[in-house]
Amino acid sequence: MSQYVKEENRLNDIKKYDIVVERLENRGVVLEDIAQITLDLQKKYIPNLSFEFCLEHVKKVVRKREVQNAILTGLELDILAEKGLISEPLSSMLLNDYGLYGIDEILAFAIVNVYGSIGFTNFGYVDKLKPGIIDVLDKAGKQPGVCNTFLDDIVGAIAAAAASSIAHRFAD
Repeated sequence: MSQYVKEENRLNDIKKYDIVVERLENRGVVLEDIAQITLDLQKKYIPNLSFEFCLEHVKKVVRKREVQNAILTGLELDILAEKGLISEPLSSMLLNDYGLYGIDEILAFAIVNVYGSIGFTNFGYVDKLKPGIIDVLDKAGKQPGVCNTFLDDIVGAIAAAAASSIAHRFAD
């Protein structure tokens, strides 16, 4: 058994949760930013919905192993692109958030897929409108040397998944 596999077995989802939250924060995103988008997505359907409830659902989404893996992968690709550690032509595609690349959205689908078709529609909505921190990340990613190609979609996917989780909870 390789050293990596042994380490992975010891790195449980709670420890990875802390790492994911820290890495998001290092990239300028706090879970409260994502919860605000979640609240905005659901407040017209659930009038008494609280910010705190949305934040709990964001945390619930980020605690899922497959979500953590998608976040870590996307963040790492953005960071490697910024450091110039990805070869061409992929480097330019990531640094310029090339519109026809699409793999950033595919990775986001891994997050929303956990919550079914409503997750996909919520993600499409936030991906198009770019509310809150998503717009901030998208604009920052257009600056030279900054890559948020995956990050903006990851944030949108987490918000969409949390909104979907809430919708499932209130479906009855």
